[in-house]
Amino acid sequence: MTRSTRRVFASGAAAFLFVPAAAAQAVDVQALNVPPAIGEMYLGPADARVTIIEYASASCPNCASFHRGAYADLKAQYIDTGKIRFVVREYPHNDAALAAFMLARCGPKERYFPLLDRFFTTQSKWTAAPQQGLLDIALEFGFTAAEFEACINDAQLAEDIASIRTKAKTLGVQEIPTFFINGERYDGDRSFEDFKARIDLLLG
Repeated sequence: MTRSTRRVFASGAAAFLFVPAAAAQAVDVQALNVPPAIGEMYLGPADARVTIIEYASASCPNCASFHRGAYADLKAQYIDTGKIRFVVREYPHNDAALAAFMLARCGPKERYFPLLDRFFTTQSKWTAAPQQGLLDIALEFGFTAAEFEACINDAQLAEDIASIRTKAKTLGVQEIPTFFINGERYDGDRSFEDFKARIDLLLG
């Protein structure tokens, strides 16, 4: 492995009031809306009136809780119906999460969200032995073993993903998951009802 990725597999892997972050921590919305250099990964129409940006880590239990819970209802009622755009930006908090995101980015774009779904729904299983766990998932999704190895050893890709996290910190992201709804920051795992109330207000 290259120096930047040889430690990829060294790591294993509440409820909040739905109010925006303090005004003292106001977000630079223009900077927030600039897509990452490697491209934006999203579902829903690009011109939707409401955009939710989630910063998440593939091996974060709270992120998995959100995707197994509120996200499913958001997708069914708002994303799949074309009412909102939902963006995922990578914020790997350990080497296992970095490797998972690299794998998601290596495949065709249409495999990105299905791979994320698999990471979150089987998180406790693959994080127990990340290298083998991710290889097993990769093989299921059509990668060869050689393609998997090439992907997780792609130093440039690792740096590109790391840069998303670095920029996120300048936007006030301090925990995961963190959400931005039309530029307003909300921290922590939240219920579907919390999202629904805010989205419906913005949709009018």
